[in-house]
Amino acid sequence: MRNILSKLFVVVVVASLALTACGGAKSGGDSSAQKVTSSGFVCPEPNPKMEVTSKEFNLFVWTEYIPTEWKECFEMVYGVKINHDEYSANEEMYAKLSAGGSSYDLILPTDYIVSLMIRNGMLHKLDKDQLHVFDKLDSAYLDQEFDPGNEYTIPYEGGLDAIVYNSDVVKTAPTSYADLWNPEYAGRITTVDDSRVIIGMTLLTLGYDVNTKDPAQLEEAKAKLAQLVPSIKLFDSDSPKTALIAGDVDLGVVWTGEAFTAFQENPAFVFVYPTEGSVIWQDNWAIPAGAPHLDATYAWINYTMQGDLFYLMLRDFPYLNPNRAALDYAKANAPELYEPFANSPITNPPLEALTSAHRIDDVGDATPLYDQIWTEIKGGN
Repeated sequence: MRNILSKLFVVVVVASLALTACGGAKSGGDSSAQKVTSSGFVCPEPNPKMEVTSKEFNLFVWTEYIPTEWKECFEMVYGVKINHDEYSANEEMYAKLSAGGSSYDLILPTDYIVSLMIRNGMLHKLDKDQLHVFDKLDSAYLDQEFDPGNEYTIPYEGGLDAIVYNSDVVKTAPTSYADLWNPEYAGRITTVDDSRVIIGMTLLTLGYDVNTKDPAQLEEAKAKLAQLVPSIKLFDSDSPKTALIAGDVDLGVVWTGEAFTAFQENPAFVFVYPTEGSVIWQDNWAIPAGAPHLDATYAWINYTMQGDLFYLMLRDFPYLNPNRAALDYAKANAPELYEPFANSPITNPPLEALTSAHRIDDVGDATPLYDQIWTEIKGGN
């Protein structure tokens, strides 16, 4: 599911890290052999380097979710052209693939849509002999219910959907999802444009399961959500932090990384884990069935998940990071990225926030009902 720090910060970090990105340029070495991106980032070597004969690679991922250096380095190292398309919702991605988008080589589905795609035969079973990444990952992110044994997916990043507010201008601090219905917040709210999250949040305020299939409970949630929608100024899954930082809205329901970025721009932003429990999620690499460039796909996954590349996620997309190699690399080589990330309760949630969180699952035959509620709610019906 997720998004970028200020350009000034990026420039400063890149300038300070260009040499350390691949262990530093060795004195007297052959500098002509180095591959350097447009930002000055020195590309690390693949370990191991894989044999790739494909000339292109088709990536279909969430908006603002891939560091630019990854793409430039991969193209230079492997001589493969990257075609990069984006989506703003799992449902958008699912619909496009269902309609015949089989030319894509790699996608980033969130947990609940993974099980649906597996059930419908839409994902390629991983050839783990081609992968060198699982030993880099925190076991807490592996073997999830949506993909037991990680037969089809590899953890990318995770997060929680909770409440952020600007303490300089919000007089009454929210502590729960239910507080968002406070008339004081009318016209000042942004939320992610995500049907399952926002309907799920509403179900929680009513004491129901985020994955309920009960039509009566869903109808009750629909009626309550209809009362909130007029108070929501903006639904945004591209960059929900932008309106917050600009002061166009004062609070909202956003992803962990967006809240962390907003806080770094303005420390007045406070992240609240709601009393009902947050919505927790995990995004994952997955290969669509029929992917045409498997060699380039496996090479991309192995290369970008190296610690000396994946650590750039702390700079650009600071969500919960399952890549231990990346965290270890950042701790040793980029403490200015690692320390704020490790010490923040946003990017390092307290145990209580994790244990009380609710994971959205595939609701099977009830999916059309959720879709109908979302369409009618946003359409004002």
